[in-house]
Amino acid sequence: MIKRIAHLCLISKDLAATERFYTTALGLKKAFNFLSKGTITGFYLAVGEDSFIEVFLTDQTPDGKSSAIQHFCLEVDSIDKISARVKKAGYEITEKQMGSDQSWQAWLTDPNGVRIELHEYTPASSQITRSDVKR
Repeated sequence: MIKRIAHLCLISKDLAATERFYTTALGLKKAFNFLSKGTITGFYLAVGEDSFIEVFLTDQTPDGKSSAIQHFCLEVDSIDKISARVKKAGYEITEKQMGSDQSWQAWLTDPNGVRIELHEYTPASSQITRSDVKR
């Protein structure tokens, strides 16, 4: 049911510096951007063929109690099936909804407070098409 880790989400105060580090130092390629009113507010970096690092602009700085890692995302073959399993096990999960990247998503939190996003890709998903996301 779970296919792979789809992405890890990071926050950044400096998108250009973050992009430069991951593309120049680590050799990753930018897959697509998140745009808000024509301004880049984040981007995806491809890690292999089907996994990503998601980066979003923020003015927050991790304070030692929090982390620049915001959540991790698992790609699943069916959010409906996973949701039923999660609920049957006694845990809460959000309703499935279509994200701005054209992927179905749902959210849950582990017992340690780690947020987990579930993604079910569609043929129009930016993760498949590499199309920029306009919010």
